[in-house]
Amino acid sequence: MELELIENKNGLSVGEYVYEMLKKNIINLNIKPGERISEKEISTIFEVSRTPVREAFIKLSREGVLYILPQRGTYISLIDLEQVEEARFIRESLETAVLKIATKSFPDDAMRELEENLQIEKELIKNKDYGKFLEFDEEFHKIIFKACNKERTWDIIEQVNTQYKRVRLLSFIADENWYKVIEQHEKLLKAIREKDNENAQKTINVHLKKLLKEQEQLKELFPQYFK
Repeated sequence: MELELIENKNGLSVGEYVYEMLKKNIINLNIKPGERISEKEISTIFEVSRTPVREAFIKLSREGVLYILPQRGTYISLIDLEQVEEARFIRESLETAVLKIATKSFPDDAMRELEENLQIEKELIKNKDYGKFLEFDEEFHKIIFKACNKERTWDIIEQVNTQYKRVRLLSFIADENWYKVIEQHEKLLKAIREKDNENAQKTINVHLKKLLKEQEQLKELFPQYFK
């Protein structure tokens, strides 16, 4: 098993770091849906004891990302489209509310962050870096929540977002027309700048419902990943 690990620069505890890195690799499909993993293997990869690994496993199991079968092993959950739809619904409900705030008042420094994020997204398209593109796509939305003082609301989304993110990554792999995503981000940026809530709502609705149309096709393309 080869995992993508980044340096712990945020001062996370060992357990939190293992949890974040495992979640990142599950979302990026480095650890595939249905794959078996073990505390021993993960503790060896991270060069830590089994205790923080066990803590991370328990946290991920509570989020429905993996499941633990006593005496049989630990497995990464298959993608459950019902959970994906529920996560999308929660996200749409909260994002539309936050955009109402953003289109009334939005700080200049956050606007610059969105502009910089878009430039990076465009570079990632050239390199066909699916995982990084998804990270910056998510970061774009997080910036809006943070600028509206709704960072804890974003944390709620993150708790149910893993299944949704895995499907989004598959959609990027299946359809490399990522410019649609950037076009929608540009429209959101324009709507926020012009305090145009109506267009912001239309854009986020299209942006988040796009996945609904793709789910069955993705299930046909990657049947081994779905419940």
